[in-house]
Amino acid sequence: MKKRMGLPKAYLVFLLLAMYLPIVLVVIYSFNVSKLSSVWTGTTLNWYRALFRDRDMFEALRNSLVLATVSSCAAAVIGTLGAFGASRVKLPFSGSMEYLSMLPIMIPEIILGMVFLAFFSLIGLPFGMTTLIIAHTAFNIPYVFLMVKARLAGFDNSLYDAARDLGAGEVRTFLDITLPLIFPAILSGMLLSFAMSFDDVIISVFVTGVNTNTLPIKIYSQIKTGVTPKTNALCSLLFAATVLLGFLSVIASRGGKRQKNKKTEE
Repeated sequence: MKKRMGLPKAYLVFLLLAMYLPIVLVVIYSFNVSKLSSVWTGTTLNWYRALFRDRDMFEALRNSLVLATVSSCAAAVIGTLGAFGASRVKLPFSGSMEYLSMLPIMIPEIILGMVFLAFFSLIGLPFGMTTLIIAHTAFNIPYVFLMVKARLAGFDNSLYDAARDLGAGEVRTFLDITLPLIFPAILSGMLLSFAMSFDDVIISVFVTGVNTNTLPIKIYSQIKTGVTPKTNALCSLLFAATVLLGFLSVIASRGGKRQKNKKTEE
């Protein structure tokens, strides 16, 4: 019996080590004096100082943040409206439409990047931030669509019908009833889209311009010349920011639950 209980614990320890040990090593070697990650020669903060003096790196970070934010917001709007329309309107070919909407997830990224490259070249659209936003929005839409569609599958239609019986129009019913109930799914889809857009390399390489650089492409291009601990410092700061945002979201969610419980008790 003890052996059976020990196997899940061992698997959990192995899983945690496989997930977080590389991150810990990246953080540790961001303080390494040597440029080589395989050689430890001392502790220093010079790589963090060099990082904050690197304008190109922070410009690439800014481009990635803008790209991920705009594309995830656009995908949230389009994916939500598409999922809501698919749930309300039943057409003979609705199943085929849902299948087509999920194709960007199933198609390999290198093929999707070549498709976008050919399409933008065909219509004569200059490559840059515009083409990046369009391409990232296109492959982010299915993530929001699937999240919202799953949430709408368990939606209580009696709430919608009650609002219509009370005289609310289509838009008012959607804004006051449907949108608040599906907002957690929209937010989840947006966060997933943001993450997918922020770290995308393959599609971005095909559709980016000469003067437009994103952080993943910037780091990928440094592989040819050698990645310095300055990149490790940037990754460490991004990881710390992610942990901080996750911690703040947990605190906010707990505060919201406490307020709801107080209102319920009153």
